[in-house]
Amino acid sequence: MSKTLDFLEINTDGGSRGNPGPAAIGVVAKSQGLVIFTLSEKIGENTNNVAEYTAVLRALEKIEEDKIFTEKIRFVLDSELIVKQITGLYKVKQPHLQVLRKQIIDLIKKLRDTGQIKLMSFVNVLRDRNKEADRLVNEALDS
Repeated sequence: MSKTLDFLEINTDGGSRGNPGPAAIGVVAKSQGLVIFTLSEKIGENTNNVAEYTAVLRALEKIEEDKIFTEKIRFVLDSELIVKQITGLYKVKQPHLQVLRKQIIDLIKKLRDTGQIKLMSFVNVLRDRNKEADRLVNEALDS
């Protein structure tokens, strides 16, 4: 599949029951109100922060795999910490999270270099504005 979109909004969420505990991710990617893809999967025993990072990483991998091209992409997360760490406003102290952040930054660079994405932003919203991604996390955890 190869798609070209003007704008792609991706809501991501990650969660664990216990911290660490059983963890999962949820991703909903939409363009002009249409769902382009969703992801909902367990990621083993992990922390909330690992799950949040993994959701963003999996979404970027899906964009690469499906050869989705977009002028503008906006990631929407309900974790202010992760948004500020990914965008470089906050330092990432834990080595395992530094590895995940580097994978995200490297993949963003690769997608930009190949022309798959041009403009990108990360925004933080209140949890109630991220319900679809949260629902997918819980569906994966409950399955």
